[in-house]
Amino acid sequence: MKRSYVQDVFNTLPIRDNIRNISVIAHVDHGKTTLVDSLLAKAGFIKEEDAGKLRVMDTKEEEQERQITMKSTGISLLFNEGDERYLVNLVDSPGHVDFSSEVTAALRITDGALIVVDCISGVCVQTETVTRQALGERIKPVLHLNKIDRAILEKKYEAEEMYQTLRSVVESTNVILAVYEDEVLGDVTVDPVAGTVSFGSGKQGWAFTLPQVATMVVKKMGGDYDRVLSKLWGNNYFDAKANKFTKKATSKDGKTLDRFICRVFFKQLIRLFNTVIFEWNEEKFNKIIEGLGVTLTNTEKNLRDQDLLCRVMQKWLPAADALVGMIVKHLPSPITAQRYRVENLYTGPLDDECAEAIRNCDPDGPLMVYISKMVPSSDLKRFYAYGRVFSGTVATGQKVHILGPDYVQGGKAEHWKKSVPRTVLMMGKFIENIDSVPCGNTVGIVGIDDVLLKSGTVTSSEVAHSIAPMKFSVSPVVRRALIPKNISKLPSFVKALRRLSKTDQCLKVDIKEDQYVIAGAGELHVEVALNDLRELLGDDCDFTVGQPIVEFCETVTTISNTFLSSSPNNHNKIYLNCEPLSTKLTEDLENEVLDTRNLKDLARILADDYEWDINDAKKIWYFVGSTVVVDRTRGVQYLNEIKDHVRAALNWVSDGAALAQEPMRGIRFNILEAKLHADSIHRGAGQITPCARKAFLAAQLDGTPRLMEPVFLAEILVSDISTVGSVYGALSQRRGFVFEEYQKEGSPLYVMKAHLPVLESFGFASSLAEATGGTAIPQLVFSHYQHLNEDPFEEGSVAHELCISTRIRKNIKAEIQTYDGVINAGQQFQ
Repeated sequence: MKRSYVQDVFNTLPIRDNIRNISVIAHVDHGKTTLVDSLLAKAGFIKEEDAGKLRVMDTKEEEQERQITMKSTGISLLFNEGDERYLVNLVDSPGHVDFSSEVTAALRITDGALIVVDCISGVCVQTETVTRQALGERIKPVLHLNKIDRAILEKKYEAEEMYQTLRSVVESTNVILAVYEDEVLGDVTVDPVAGTVSFGSGKQGWAFTLPQVATMVVKKMGGDYDRVLSKLWGNNYFDAKANKFTKKATSKDGKTLDRFICRVFFKQLIRLFNTVIFEWNEEKFNKIIEGLGVTLTNTEKNLRDQDLLCRVMQKWLPAADALVGMIVKHLPSPITAQRYRVENLYTGPLDDECAEAIRNCDPDGPLMVYISKMVPSSDLKRFYAYGRVFSGTVATGQKVHILGPDYVQGGKAEHWKKSVPRTVLMMGKFIENIDSVPCGNTVGIVGIDDVLLKSGTVTSSEVAHSIAPMKFSVSPVVRRALIPKNISKLPSFVKALRRLSKTDQCLKVDIKEDQYVIAGAGELHVEVALNDLRELLGDDCDFTVGQPIVEFCETVTTISNTFLSSSPNNHNKIYLNCEPLSTKLTEDLENEVLDTRNLKDLARILADDYEWDINDAKKIWYFVGSTVVVDRTRGVQYLNEIKDHVRAALNWVSDGAALAQEPMRGIRFNILEAKLHADSIHRGAGQITPCARKAFLAAQLDGTPRLMEPVFLAEILVSDISTVGSVYGALSQRRGFVFEEYQKEGSPLYVMKAHLPVLESFGFASSLAEATGGTAIPQLVFSHYQHLNEDPFEEGSVAHELCISTRIRKNIKAEIQTYDGVINAGQQFQ
């Protein structure tokens, strides 16, 4: 890369009004990475004729081979718009649901989103997911409808069909934007007339907005610009005989009228496509491009078919011109965006120096950087911490505080002091050294990956609170056990696993004794992670991969009896029972809708919204995930002194409950009575923690325990309606069921939505393709947990078999204990 370009970027970094930080988001295969090529061509990174072919932002070899994006990739692009120069810090994100955590990481460090939707497939499940994520981060959206070339060449739409298809997709997108509207962000629905929607083809490298069309129409036909623009969308027809606009599709004499946008633009567009591809006539073609004002070189005149069409369209309607104009005009600068984003970002008081600096995007304020992901270097030996500077200026050699995602202000845990070794610009698969980066921009920091695992805050303030951790829309529910073939290479294997965990926010690496397990959001996610692990290891250490493992949860369905548990020295006794939490409360806890750190305010919310007794709500000790401990004792001495020991027990059982040592979910434990020794030496952690653990497990086993399995939402696009029956058959064989089906408006595609247990999902895509001849394409995204309504103690039941197989896999006793096998002779306190 030319050093002059990097210098130009450096000179633009401080001009905060001219900075735009944007994410490109979409459903898989809707063409966003192909579309971004046009922006790279305008910025001078690739040739214009290569736009739509190279997919430059797919920097991994595997991404190019699979033709899908797997990692969010950032780049800084300079554009001239009018008399101003703008810097667009763009992050291209994946569209496949398995890599949704990468979308979350991209959205956190940007202020605007370009939503790309395939006009043929329309709004799909991942479109809705990423849009919901964007609005949750208070990201302002604009919309691009892609693959219009397919509508003309494959579907052979006429002008009116084209309009109705595009209108339907715009309305469907606006429904989602309205449903997930943020009160502070306000109305963010898109409007083609306002210029917040563009239309085009990323593959062919062209696009347009209605303001551009209005300018062309006025230039050719005359008229008032604002009036022409207002008539380009909606039920506006032009009666040429009467020389006036009308809302009716027929004239007074009964003649069918053309919609105005169809008359002045879509018919012209379709005629050009048909002439070049289906009805080649050189004389007619030359007349058309002359009318469009397009001039071809001698070399370009010798092109034919798609190559010729692409060059004409790129010269007539360059995609980058439409996109850059829309981005610059309708997406916010960091100065604007951080004013309304600060309360979602900052976890501390909103009037302290750090919050004020973030709100004002103050380059002279305390440094506040959020690291959203770790990007491996080309040699795979180190990581660039990639993030956003929200206030202050980060510079090489600067002394900073590094705060982990669980840092509590004033604490020592997850707090490190270090100098910034080096700052860089992330430029796709390349990096460029730079001395400093002011607020409002994205940045890469070298040399802090030894303390920061995946994400965190970098600050210069002694009193700073951390920036809020990210919330992910997917969970790591698919697991694989790994076994190194050469035990002597175990240290290298473990080291590679730890490095692998840094590369992905959603990837979970579990290293326990001789068990090595990775967990991802789906089959593809895990498969890609395994390939990355092999790349990290090289030829150093080979390994085998076990069968897919699904992580279940354990819960209770009834209120248990009250159990007495004694400490090992028999000087302390704890009495408790358990009961299930409501489904709504459990889900809200898991989705972090409720702030469990502020128990005082939470008590009133639980009483008002979740029907808790206010006295119980005021005596909550703590939450661990969606499990909670409530103190219902009265006048017990020394009780507060054992809270930490009981919490250690809860952490213990929450990770490994009684049935199969799977995580607990949605359980409330009530401590009803306790008898504690007066001497603190006899009620320490070694006495209380095992005592409380036994009581927790016994209560769970008596509360009609059940396994809960994760369930995917399967959205299946069917192109041949005659194969719908085959889809039903494929689902029924795997305990799946369809709960909604409909035909997409303005599209031949049939949509089926189903719930499919994750346990049954392995190989589903291939079996469905075989059953339907490839006419049905599923997209699986984690939906919820559901009860396995079978007694895990009943031999022969699915739940029992799953418990036994899980226990055997974990090298624990196969037989499931009952509560009298857990606690002292099953003593019950009535």
